[in-house]
Amino acid sequence: MIRRHFLNVAGAGLLAVAATGITGLTGGAAAAQEITLRLHQFLPPMATVPKHILKPWAAAVEEAANGKVKIEHYDAMALGGRPTELMDQAQDGVVDMSMTLVGYTPGRFPRTEVFELPFMMKDPIGTALAFQQMVDEDFASNEYAGLKVLGAWVHGPGLIHSRVPVESLDDMEGLKVRAPTRVINDYMNELGATAVGMPLPAIPEALSKGVVDATVLPWEVTPSIKLAELVENHTEFSGEAALYTSTVVLVMNRDRYESLPEDVRAAIDGQSGEKLSRLAAEQMWKYDKPGRDIAEERGNNIITLDEAETARFREAAQPVYDRWVADMEERGIDGQALIDRARALIDEKSAE
Repeated sequence: MIRRHFLNVAGAGLLAVAATGITGLTGGAAAAQEITLRLHQFLPPMATVPKHILKPWAAAVEEAANGKVKIEHYDAMALGGRPTELMDQAQDGVVDMSMTLVGYTPGRFPRTEVFELPFMMKDPIGTALAFQQMVDEDFASNEYAGLKVLGAWVHGPGLIHSRVPVESLDDMEGLKVRAPTRVINDYMNELGATAVGMPLPAIPEALSKGVVDATVLPWEVTPSIKLAELVENHTEFSGEAALYTSTVVLVMNRDRYESLPEDVRAAIDGQSGEKLSRLAAEQMWKYDKPGRDIAEERGNNIITLDEAETARFREAAQPVYDRWVADMEERGIDGQALIDRARALIDEKSAE
């Protein structure tokens, strides 16, 4: 694998100091803060995920480890590189942990894409728990084999935010729409739009310069990029299932994880997996409302498509499913079995 030059000079200096993961303290102070782990991610520190998920999770790990570990947070790509490189930063050992959207590495984690198919998600918490279970029982041993997945979850219902109103499927024709994942890019193209793939931090400039006319996002993350100031129209959908969601993971370099003392691994494990999946989905869904409130307070146009129009969007997704299943078959993966398993787990977990 070609090694990537992720770090800027300052970041490289920080990593050089912390390369062993052991602080320079001695005596009682050393026992209290012995191991340092670096967590890198792309969102600004005030966004929901770092503020309400990653930092509380890290604090709980530190407490459970009785002060033997310190998790350092590097927000907004502070250690350099691009959001699309975060998975490799963890896998290559450039950082210890990273949080990223799986869709930022298109086609590399194909099984995970089952949760990103249009109208697959119902309740975000149930869907997150279903995703975590499929990681534990299947995905961890194949597409995540080089990583330790600490948590797997999804965000709340995705919707369309646009310069011009989207009041029907017909209004998608010709729109340039930013989408976060390979599957949703395919879906936007199927709807007659022109899909433009890009990570979240690139959206404000793309909208300002007219590179895109619209973006799909959940409400939760919109305040972090001041989206309600950039577009005036927001299109929601009726019914139980959401237009889309994205899969999110917190991953750790596997060798680094396995090198940790048993009690530190136990502290990490005790706060991870299903516990982290539930916490993350709950918080991201909870913070949809404040994001929506900002748009309402600005007087933006919030459109809710009725069930008939929502059904048109849902029916238009079938070719995307067909192409995805065919693509999985070419990779030697039973895509339909993954769809069936994901739907069954979503129903089961959402009913709990």
